[in-house]
Amino acid sequence: MMQDIKGFAGTRLEPGTLYGAIARLEHLRWIEALPADGPRRPYRLTQDGASALASQLETMAGVVATGRARLLSPDRT
Repeated sequence: MMQDIKGFAGTRLEPGTLYGAIARLEHLRWIEALPADGPRRPYRLTQDGASALASQLETMAGVVATGRARLLSPDRT
């Protein structure tokens, strides 16, 4: 997760920030822990989490579409 975040956001999260986010996602039942794989703790996206993610992506797509339309508009000020 930390590598993915660094790749798309260009920043590295501190472990405490990431673990806090994971705890919130588990509390919301958007992710669930899988059996430990050595020192790593894998997680799986739940159906509720997939629905929440789809909703957020739809919202973001609307924001992107509006931004692109305004950027390409000939009368932007």
